[in-house]
Amino acid sequence: MSSFLRRNSLLVVAAFIATALVLKFIFADQFLGLGPWWLQISAAALIFIIGIGFVFRGTSRMIEETTDVLKDRTGLAGGFLQSFGTAFPDMIIGIVAAILSLQVRNVDYVRAVNLAVLAAAATFGSNIYNILHSTWCVWRQNRADTLGREVLMFPPFASFGTLKPVEKHETKPTAHEMDGAISVLTALTLLTTFVAISMVLFGRIGSDAFGMTGDLYQLVPPVGIVLFMLSAAVLYFFRKSERPGAPTCKIAEEERAYARFSTPRIWFELVLAGVAILVAAEAMVRALEVFSDITHLPFVVTGVLAGIIGCLSEMIIVHNFSIHPKGRIGDAIVGVAMDNIITTLGAAIVAVIGGIFLGGGPLILIFIVILAGNTLLIEQIAKFKNRLPRMTG
Repeated sequence: MSSFLRRNSLLVVAAFIATALVLKFIFADQFLGLGPWWLQISAAALIFIIGIGFVFRGTSRMIEETTDVLKDRTGLAGGFLQSFGTAFPDMIIGIVAAILSLQVRNVDYVRAVNLAVLAAAATFGSNIYNILHSTWCVWRQNRADTLGREVLMFPPFASFGTLKPVEKHETKPTAHEMDGAISVLTALTLLTTFVAISMVLFGRIGSDAFGMTGDLYQLVPPVGIVLFMLSAAVLYFFRKSERPGAPTCKIAEEERAYARFSTPRIWFELVLAGVAILVAAEAMVRALEVFSDITHLPFVVTGVLAGIIGCLSEMIIVHNFSIHPKGRIGDAIVGVAMDNIITTLGAAIVAVIGGIFLGGGPLILIFIVILAGNTLLIEQIAKFKNRLPRMTG
């Protein structure tokens, strides 16, 4: 944001909310489900373009710029603070889809199951994108460190930015910080395994149940309660910053416009940004359902695509922190691990509501990819950490 917009950040947040309301009550409610197919597809496309390009991108920048300020003032981990904002869309998409599923369950069970599949695929699918994108970012950072020079984030496209060797970063992560990220990712792996095993052991629905074909697996409410408590415990355990009181470089302090604001005002603006994300995400869920109906795409595919929407904010922040001239890659790595723990917490809420189903094939594929991605990211973080002692002293 420009300096004028930073000074008038409340106006920016108001613009985010107003745009999200237009997407929900005009584009989604007035155009989707009505009129010719091309008009509905156009409305859905506009919802995605405006919602992602303006609302999600703008709120991501706000989260990015306030994280360091709040970290210094509260002593909480930057990644922990960042993840609560960026995981919000994932949770909302899943919760909205689950609520819609419950509303139609007694009327149209097939549609209810489709919406529940969308909720599950979007919730867990977003973890796939987060993890694989973060693995790429850390791998490119490791390439920059190995070669001792700047490298492009996405060769050969220079417009996506470059990564500097860590020794040239003004704010360097610590080995202890990376240990925390690995521990969070290990906890995420265990939670994901717990979810998959619980669905298979306790959530199988007969192949001919309610007229459906093929086995379905549900994350049942009692397991959801246990998963919620486990996820909350992990978040609480890793909530503290690994670098309390770490000095922030002078240039970064001058650029942090939010440092002029009081802490209550920053929290207030973040809550308003969350409202904008909620409303825009609801419009996107409706657009996804209509898109799936028109194109006849399976809802599990639509849900996995919805995962991109849910995790886009986190992906943008991880990308920006990786190429940030001040070097915030430590917060980025911890943040993505925390984000996926919060997404799992959201999945637990959806399970308690009663709205998570997956078929046998998608169940296997989604969880295998998540576990494989976690392993790859842990490997890259370990390699990154091994170079930190001689760089940071």
